[in-house]
Amino acid sequence: MGPTGQKILLILTAGASLSLTRRPDQYFNVIKSASKEWQKINRKSLHDAIQRLYQSQLIKCVDNKDGTIVLTLTADGEERILNYNLDTLEIKKQNKWDGLWRIVVFDIPESKKRARDALSFKLKNMGMLAMQKSVFVCPYKCKDEIDFVVEFFDLKPFVRFIVAKNIDIVLDLKQKFRLL
Repeated sequence: MGPTGQKILLILTAGASLSLTRRPDQYFNVIKSASKEWQKINRKSLHDAIQRLYQSQLIKCVDNKDGTIVLTLTADGEERILNYNLDTLEIKKQNKWDGLWRIVVFDIPESKKRARDALSFKLKNMGMLAMQKSVFVCPYKCKDEIDFVVEFFDLKPFVRFIVAKNIDIVLDLKQKFRLL
């Protein structure tokens, strides 16, 4: 989910917040912040992001008779918002290793250097090990977390996720991840 998709989900969340708040000052703060984010969204990006959110079943669209469309969060969309906070996101260690390696490989253009550096930092921070500058490995299931981070930094076209059974440095990796 790219930045535009996240803004859409946050704006939809703001709508839900409005229905729950009773204090007028909070009501206006929610409207003000949602309005600011809405103004920043490029219309083409908005259309593309809504399409992706709809395809990923994070939102549902209802066409009204008057020609308007109502977007609402699905249960999965609400869960995704609650479950993923980039600052605290980490890969959960499993009690029993399944013998598979999760590998993230990327080739990100220089024009996106800041996003590339942020991705590398976050992958290390989440518990992945750098095999090379743009190759990270982890023995634990982490596809959802990786997808979230990649979409957050809007790098999906440049990043690949691989699940492998064998790696030629398996003993070194097992030692570093304390799997021996």
